[in-house]
Amino acid sequence: MTTPTVLPHVDAVQDALTGAGLTVYVGGTPTGTGWVAPDKFAVIYPDPGQAGRASLADDRTDFTAMFQVTCVGGSVERALWVADRVREALSGPLTVAGRAAWRPEDQGGPPVQRDDDVTPPLWFVPVQYRIQSIPS
Repeated sequence: MTTPTVLPHVDAVQDALTGAGLTVYVGGTPTGTGWVAPDKFAVIYPDPGQAGRASLADDRTDFTAMFQVTCVGGSVERALWVADRVREALSGPLTVAGRAAWRPEDQGGPPVQRDDDVTPPLWFVPVQYRIQSIPS
């Protein structure tokens, strides 16, 4: 039995979102000089997840994790458009090699907020998801 790892799950989320035509970053946006924020994009903030017991033998093969997708746009409408694309992209099971994954569970998030720390201002809405998988 192999203990599950988080990175293939993060890659599966990123693949689902980029497959929906979204610009996606993991853990934050680029910080280099000259980077200009796209008009709309998503940022994945994963947690390390948990390897849970699959049996009384203490085989830790089940995997559960939470992650946040921050949906960002140049207007409220664009941020919500990204949230709609994210929700659509994550409506089916993820593809994780060697694993059978449930459909991500939409956990919701707070209302859209404006970020005045950047110029021009951007709007963002974080949405949290729960994912689970078992060996296939």
